[in-house]
Amino acid sequence: MIDLHTHSIFSDGELLPAELIRRAQAKGYEGIAITDHADSSNLDWIVPRLVRFCKDLKGKQGDFQVVPGIELTHVAPESIALLTREARKLGAALILVHGETIAEPVCPGTNLAALEADVDILAHPGLIKKKEVELAKAKGIFLEISSRKGHSLTNGHVAQLAKKIGASLILNNDTHSPDDLIDSSQARRIALGAGIAENDWEKMKENARNLLETTLSKI
Repeated sequence: MIDLHTHSIFSDGELLPAELIRRAQAKGYEGIAITDHADSSNLDWIVPRLVRFCKDLKGKQGDFQVVPGIELTHVAPESIALLTREARKLGAALILVHGETIAEPVCPGTNLAALEADVDILAHPGLIKKKEVELAKAKGIFLEISSRKGHSLTNGHVAQLAKKIGASLILNNDTHSPDDLIDSSQARRIALGAGIAENDWEKMKENARNLLETTLSKI
């Protein structure tokens, strides 16, 4: 199991990065990305700390891998591209954008702006439009299937469009607390519940592993 969407006390998570990692290890995870919420007010505070933390871990966690990332959250669509570039310059190896989930009042146009900014993952994209899924496919950006309450309500819509168009999917927990770290069996059930076929679930797991490995090369 790999979770490329987690939060620590650097934003609204409950755990220190070290405890988050330890609990993921205890659950049998292969790796995680720490992707705390950010906008222009805290981006330059969070990313360097996560980068330093992950560098300090090198060689101390066995085969377990940790990636410093960020989730740009409730950012005005016109600011997403600039903040994406700034995050990469600061050392964020994985960039997510908080998509247009129906569980929160995300600004319309966020999904499109994120895809145009070449982020890595569009998190919980809600009632994403067909043209946006086509853009995600063209740019190789992953669309998230979420295990998180509220965000998961549109998993079926996202999965259906992604399958029809051929866009790549990834399953994340959007971990905020220890209870959010589900096991691989539950992750599989969530994927199947969204209408994803068994062979496509295997592909989603491969997507997560490949993205983790690609991201590690940037650190």
